[in-house]
Amino acid sequence: MIYGAMKLSIGGPLKLAFRPWVEGLENIPAEGPAILASNHLSFSDSFFLPAVLDRKVTFIAKAEYFTTPGVKGRMTAAFFKGVGQLPVDRSGARGAGEAAVKSGIDVLERGELFGIYPEGTRSPDGRLYRGKPGGLARVALATGAPVIPVAMIDTEKIQPPGKVMPKLMRPGIRIGKPLDFSRYQGMEHDRFVLRAVTDEVMYEIMKLSGQEYVDIYATAAKRQLTEAAKAEKEAAKEAAKKEEAAKKEAAAKQAAAAARGMVEGGTVPDGKLDDDERDDAADADRPGKERSGS
Repeated sequence: MIYGAMKLSIGGPLKLAFRPWVEGLENIPAEGPAILASNHLSFSDSFFLPAVLDRKVTFIAKAEYFTTPGVKGRMTAAFFKGVGQLPVDRSGARGAGEAAVKSGIDVLERGELFGIYPEGTRSPDGRLYRGKPGGLARVALATGAPVIPVAMIDTEKIQPPGKVMPKLMRPGIRIGKPLDFSRYQGMEHDRFVLRAVTDEVMYEIMKLSGQEYVDIYATAAKRQLTEAAKAEKEAAKEAAKKEEAAKKEAAAKQAAAAARGMVEGGTVPDGKLDDDERDDAADADRPGKERSGS
């Protein structure tokens, strides 16, 4: 009931405003369980995909969206529950994986659609990263549900990092043919099988999306980018310090050279004058003052 209301109030305006194009809707079964395995480019992926489907699709989301205190936190939690997202505690890697598997199995056992992002997090640069086998493959082999590859197109361009207002443009969604992994039934604890299943799904997503594939995890790529940005910032600070020191040194050298020039040119006497000499020099330079003779 809440999902339907949320879909009407959010999905309807999304479709009207952004007019997403869709290919392969016929690959979504009219009934029965199925896993939608999608690339992940933007926060909005979990809204655009459900908006174009007639059936309810349930995604998992980090638990922080459901546990933030205050009025805003309660509104956020209500919103995510309303759009059919389930909380998963990601504080421990193994615990998070187990929670995702259990949530997926529960959804599929009810005969519903379960949505999952095999990359585990949003792509940091628009490329497709290595899929994590813990959730997708285990859920697929434990339930026997077909896996439907999905490619989100250009959703990251709608609201790039740092931009407050979204850009009105048409994102796309390509839905591939269902993949059957029944040949691996009962082998959900074999890590080589889990890897093979995940890689096959990622290959299909890559073909649908046209993204460049990177054979490392997106979390590792984000870590590398963060470290590179930090190193670049430190290098810039060090360069600024060196530039400031160089400016000060150049100013000091220029002042010293000017002082030497004044001394050598006779503008400034070389050495100190005593009090009587300063007084005589001042009198001599004063207009109308006659020099005293010997």
